[in-house]
Amino acid sequence: MKAGRFKQQLLKTLLGTAAMALPVLAWAQAASPDVEPDEPVRWQLNMTPGVTHTSQMAYDAHMFALWVCVAIGVIVFGAMAVAMFKFRKSKGAVAANFSHNTTAEVIWTIVPIIILVVMAWPATTKLISQYDTRDSEMTIKVTGYQWMWKYEYLGEDVAFTSRLDRASEAMRQSGKVPTAQEIPRYLRDVDNPLVVPVGTKIRFVITADDVIHAWWVPALGWKQDAIPGIVNEAWTDIAKPGIYRGQCAELCGKDHGFMPIVVKALPKAEFKAWLAQQKSATAGAAPAAPAVAVAAAP
Repeated sequence: MKAGRFKQQLLKTLLGTAAMALPVLAWAQAASPDVEPDEPVRWQLNMTPGVTHTSQMAYDAHMFALWVCVAIGVIVFGAMAVAMFKFRKSKGAVAANFSHNTTAEVIWTIVPIIILVVMAWPATTKLISQYDTRDSEMTIKVTGYQWMWKYEYLGEDVAFTSRLDRASEAMRQSGKVPTAQEIPRYLRDVDNPLVVPVGTKIRFVITADDVIHAWWVPALGWKQDAIPGIVNEAWTDIAKPGIYRGQCAELCGKDHGFMPIVVKALPKAEFKAWLAQQKSATAGAAPAAPAVAVAAAP
């Protein structure tokens, strides 16, 4: 009778917890309606798959490990539940009296090793792939400064800095409280976003000029430190057009929190048009070469 009442109480508790959790989960899904696609949201319960091959690999590795842990948890806690309810003292169960079992020790040593090897193999191959920058179609150099980023399209003679947009900076300096409409973009916009093409393997070389920074856009699936005197590498291939936001992820000084990153991914044709426009603007801004007087031949 006691066991029956305990089971009923346990079931009621679980159902009550689930009922309370449902409104919270529903609110979590609608908590941030103004975020860009593929961005993390408040109360998110899982990783974001992202929009790149590397982010998908990280997501797949995470989900594989998660389901392995779920399976282990079901087996372990299921065995514990069976042991507690079926072999309890009130039913007359008597505990076994032994101190060693070679078979059991071999099993609980070999099985975890097999599980770890099965998990380590795909994780290692994915990790190696994440650092394979070969066959990249373009290279972008990222340099961190206090407190902005500089982007250089190597081989294209295009470079610019990207810092917190002036409207957010002015509002921050004034102490004005942003409105509900301004909050989603407050301190997250920049004056010059990094523009890249979709469907292109892009190699990043990342460094810093003063202190350690870290270039991080969650939707791209990786984060890389920007260290003075050291050049780190990473790569990405964004699958679909959009705007993807990030920030400096290394404490780099008093304005660390005001160093956002915005990546604007365009279709290839639009990117080529944008790049041509940037090149023409750079060429137009370059000073003309001074005229050299040539003496007439006698």
